[in-house]
Amino acid sequence: MKKILIFSLAYYPKFVGGAEVAIKEITDRIDPSEYEFHMVTLRFDSSLPKHEKIGNIMVHRIGFTRTNATIADLKKFPLKLNKPLFQFWAALCASRLHATYTFDAIWAMMAHSTGVPAGIFKTFHTDVKYLLTLQEGDPIDYIVKTMKPVAPLFRRAFTQADMIQAISTFLGKWARDMGFGGALEIIPNAVNTKHFSYVHSPDELQALKEKLNKKEGDIFMITTSRLVTKNAVDDVIRSLPLLPQKIKFVILGIGPDEAMLKNLARELTVEDRVMFLGQVDHALMPMYLKVSDIFIRPSLSEGMGNSFVEAMAAELPVIATQEGGISDFLFDPEKNKDKDATGRAVQPRDPQGIADAVKAYIDHPATTQIIVNNARTLAFERYDWDLIAHDMKERVFAKL
Repeated sequence: MKKILIFSLAYYPKFVGGAEVAIKEITDRIDPSEYEFHMVTLRFDSSLPKHEKIGNIMVHRIGFTRTNATIADLKKFPLKLNKPLFQFWAALCASRLHATYTFDAIWAMMAHSTGVPAGIFKTFHTDVKYLLTLQEGDPIDYIVKTMKPVAPLFRRAFTQADMIQAISTFLGKWARDMGFGGALEIIPNAVNTKHFSYVHSPDELQALKEKLNKKEGDIFMITTSRLVTKNAVDDVIRSLPLLPQKIKFVILGIGPDEAMLKNLARELTVEDRVMFLGQVDHALMPMYLKVSDIFIRPSLSEGMGNSFVEAMAAELPVIATQEGGISDFLFDPEKNKDKDATGRAVQPRDPQGIADAVKAYIDHPATTQIIVNNARTLAFERYDWDLIAHDMKERVFAKL
């Protein structure tokens, strides 16, 4: 049996994002008689045990805590010290765990979060293989600037790795730009295609339409986004004055830009066409997609973008930029004529382009249906967790 220690800033049951979901989906599908997984992660909440088994992972938690910590608490003292201290604290903890369990490999989830402690550990345990997974969604320039105080150690997070797995060709190129010359595997994240393609009853869908006050003839654009600059939700709001009144915008998500976005909607006098629904349970999200008509997120940067693939599985036409990892799966009928079209692409910061893409979907229903069918096929054939877990086992762990 091989033993792998995972470095992750957070893990279940709280503050879970795409990277944490990927870890669990992959490790849950790997035979525990072949691989034993451990994890060093931050604790945050004093109600969480320091050590517990979650799925196929033995989780070891460190760091400052508060009782029933919230997301807001993460930016307050002392929890705000956790992330910078994790860069060194996690390496020390990993060394202590290694003395007990003797790991065959370490696995760092996201360079800007865990690459530094993994690189430090590798420096003192050269015989232990080191895998780095790149899942970053923020702009690369922003990440590099954020890590500037530990820039030499951050670069070593790449150059010390024995293998890098990136979720997109965009992030794979970043690995090379950072000086990594070793084995590189491009394996994307997946989505729960069955969950997002679930067929809800007409009564369930009608009840939600009534709750959202969706009238006959209304067209709902929807996004599932953190309300942050890189997701460019403001550009969608700016497109609304260029579109008919029947087109509304449904926003699922929270974030620091929420107040600014609400003010923008008021300034443009479209506040009655924008619905801020806050954080919606992942279990309910497919139903919100099913009562909507177009998925949109004109991102300024994406490592990959699971939300787009989820929308494709739910059979929604997608509008997006082709920034970062989105270009791996979103092919425009005009811009990518050598590919089967899977969405409509717009330029970053282009409200008029967004409006034109919306009108193209509405005015050409036959083409829209072809795009939706192509996108659904792509989602099911390339972005299934069983396939991704198999690829991680055979193309990454086995080779490592």
